[in-house]
Amino acid sequence: MMDWTDRHCRFFHRQLTRKALLYTEMVVTDALIHGDVERHLAFDECEHPVALQLGGSEPEKLARAVEVAAPYGYDEINLNVGCPSDRVQSGTFGACLMRQPDLVAECIAVMRAVSPVPVTVKCRIGVDEQDPGPALDMLADAVFARGCDALWVHARKAWLQGLSPKQNRDVPPLDYGRVHALKARLPKRFIGVNGGLETVEACRFHLSAFDGAMVGRAAYHTPMMLAEVDAAIYGAEPRALDLEELCQTMMDYAAGHIARGGRLAHVTRHMLGLFSGLPGARRYRQIMTVEATGADASPAIIAQAFAAVSRHSLEAA
Repeated sequence: MMDWTDRHCRFFHRQLTRKALLYTEMVVTDALIHGDVERHLAFDECEHPVALQLGGSEPEKLARAVEVAAPYGYDEINLNVGCPSDRVQSGTFGACLMRQPDLVAECIAVMRAVSPVPVTVKCRIGVDEQDPGPALDMLADAVFARGCDALWVHARKAWLQGLSPKQNRDVPPLDYGRVHALKARLPKRFIGVNGGLETVEACRFHLSAFDGAMVGRAAYHTPMMLAEVDAAIYGAEPRALDLEELCQTMMDYAAGHIARGGRLAHVTRHMLGLFSGLPGARRYRQIMTVEATGADASPAIIAQAFAAVSRHSLEAA
């Protein structure tokens, strides 16, 4: 979710769910050691619980990145061993680390030694020519032996040669059975599943077997599904989403961002799918993608976009 789940996206998503654990976009270690730390790590307190996802393969740098992040108060630190993008491969981390379980385990050990919060791993079931059976088992055993608190498994291989990152989300077949086998072998370990989960009902189904269910692009493109999560997954008292309150909250948030030198589009670009499938959604998106992108665009455009959605749609949502 690089360039997607930034702090503005997470603030918006937190207005829809109070309970779900939110993840940052992947941040590479050098960005924290040599870059603008505040830009990469600052977040609004309302985002809790929120996990920081790191990308890297050098134990010393990962330990330093965890130490830099510690004062910001994240609830979890996650090491990405599943991203297949070219940018990640060129840095020798992400999914290509599936081939080096011992190195991943060493990274986890040093991160765990300096982290005040749980340290977790997100991985694939294998890459390229690997047999998913031993590949996933070797990685899981290695990281759990060195202190990993949870393993999140995207239930498909990553093909690092011949497929684009987008194709890697669709072309390799899902194999939930492989992740079920891992959970059956390690019943006392936290195993969460990812990949192909597009509805809250699908998450509920998988939670009968796994300890967690992770949703990425489906939640981004149809964020209204997040409004179902607290009641359906966490057992919270059902509550109607107050869209007038949501509109005002996002206007106030955008105003603060603009006052600090930002632009409205930095916020509104994450809100495009809010009314997906409802009457008026097309006009809503048009306002958000055209009128909100001007250098002098004001938060009032958010109210204008919300007003374009019919009252019937608001009630249906």
